[in-house]
Amino acid sequence: MRLLVIEDDPALLRSLAATLREENYAVDTASDGEEGLRKARETPYDAILLDVMLPKLDGWQILAALRAPEKSPASGSRVSPAFPAAPILMLTARDTVPDRVRGLDHGADDYLTKPFDTDELLARLRALIRRSAGRTSPLIHLSAVTLDTAARRVTLGGAGISLTAREYSLFEYLALHRGKVVTRAALYDHLFDEDDDTLSNLLDVHVSNLRKKLGPALIQTRRGHGYLIE
Repeated sequence: MRLLVIEDDPALLRSLAATLREENYAVDTASDGEEGLRKARETPYDAILLDVMLPKLDGWQILAALRAPEKSPASGSRVSPAFPAAPILMLTARDTVPDRVRGLDHGADDYLTKPFDTDELLARLRALIRRSAGRTSPLIHLSAVTLDTAARRVTLGGAGISLTAREYSLFEYLALHRGKVVTRAALYDHLFDEDDDTLSNLLDVHVSNLRKKLGPALIQTRRGHGYLIE
């Protein structure tokens, strides 16, 4: 899963990015509102962590821009964004009820006040990503394979299966989008951050490893399109 963290405090930004990468997320960062809005519009993130007090554009302005329909340059009419809107978790020291209500009413999906507990932040992120994929339970059952997105654990016939961080991320994304063909381009967009130097056959290697560990029929290839878990 790929996240965008928009935060102007350098120490907190570094800490958040490091924590999220330890949890196997691909993480892009922005230290001001203009940079954050540009990246949010250019990349299909799985979730955005948005501070309120930012230079150039504040969190409220970014929220309004991301939740408003885009205009066609030619006709000026409203058009749908290029990809689905990412869930937004607002992070702010402003903890009054009116501020929380304002954030939620204007399109934020969740609101967490600083200072916050890291475990709570991670749990809220998992819930946001799960709900945005149309899933309510952290458990996904795929025949003999079970994925627990809360514990980030995969079992086969009840026995734990050891996956690398990238293998887990790939399998989790395909499982959350079960029944849909996921293109290779989408997988690269959601599994690698802006600093990753990816190889053209990297996905094939990870899919091959997953088939060896979880069974050859679980992940299907749709040639010319992508991968699918039925």
